[in-house]
Amino acid sequence: MIKSFFLATSLILFLSACHDTKATNNNQIDDIQTVDDSLIHVFPVIDSAEITVESRFRAPHGFDRTNIDDPFAIYLRSLELHPIEYDVHYYDGSTKSREGVYCSVVKLPIGKRDRHQCADAVMNVRAHYFYNSGQFDKIHFNFTNGFRADYSKWRNGKRIRVSGNDVSYYQTSQESTSYASFLSYLQKVYCYAGTYSLSKELVSVDLDEIQPGHVFIKGGFPGHAVLVLDVIEDVNGNKKFMLAQSYMPAQDLQVLINPNSDEFTPWYNLNDIGNEIYTPEWIFSKDQLKKFENE
Repeated sequence: MIKSFFLATSLILFLSACHDTKATNNNQIDDIQTVDDSLIHVFPVIDSAEITVESRFRAPHGFDRTNIDDPFAIYLRSLELHPIEYDVHYYDGSTKSREGVYCSVVKLPIGKRDRHQCADAVMNVRAHYFYNSGQFDKIHFNFTNGFRADYSKWRNGKRIRVSGNDVSYYQTSQESTSYASFLSYLQKVYCYAGTYSLSKELVSVDLDEIQPGHVFIKGGFPGHAVLVLDVIEDVNGNKKFMLAQSYMPAQDLQVLINPNSDEFTPWYNLNDIGNEIYTPEWIFSKDQLKKFENE
C-alpha cells in the first residue's frame, strides 16, 4: 500500500509503502499455506518455553549458528519474543491469523497509528539496537525525497517540518532524551521513509554471504522488505536462514515460517533457493538481498 504522498512541481515526496493492491502486485502471495496451530508446540526446532530468537529456535540436526562478530547480528539473536501463543497485533489492537504466515512475534513497540509496516520494521529494529547501546548518532534514515532525519538532532530538541515537498528542521525547547521522544522520532520516520528510500540506503550483497541483519527488499510503490534474523550452517557450508517481517495494515514484527517446506519451520534452506525466494506473503528475487553499508 502507498500510505500517502505529497505533490510538488519539482519533486514528489512519497510516504513509505509495503504494497499497493493484490491486482497490481505480481510478487504478493495470495494463496497462503494453512498450518495447524498445534504444531507450534511440537515441532522439534521450536522451544515454546524460551523467549529469545536464539533460544526459541533451535538449529536443526547437523547445523549450528554461524560465528558472527557484528554486534547488530548478535542483538537480533537476543531479541525478545512474545509468548508462543501470542498473535500478531495490528496497530488498532485487532489480531492477524498465524496460519501459514508466522510462528512467533517480536516484542517491540509499533505505535497506535497505521505507520509501522515492512521497511519501518527494519528501521525500528535497527534504531532500537543503536538506542539500547547508546549510539544515538548512528540513528538516521532518509526520507523518500532524500532528506536525512537524524535522531541526534531530534534528541537535541530539533523537530522536522514538512510543508508540501519542503522538509526542514526547526528548534524547539522540548525535552527530547526520553524513550517516548525516541518513539515519536520513529513515528515521524515511518511517515516519510519506506522501501523506496531504505533500498537506496542499503548496498547489495551476494546471497551466499547472507548474515543476520541483511534485508531482502524490493524498493518502490509497491515494495516490500523482510529482515534476516538468523543464519545457521553445517560442516559442509550449507546455510539456512530465518526471516521476519511487518506488513500492512501496520502490525507487529513476526517470525515467518518457510512456506516451501513440508515441515513447520522458520528455517529457509539456501540450497533450495533458485532465482526467487518465496515467503508467505511476498516473492523476492535472489538479487534483492542487501545490507546496511557500515556492516
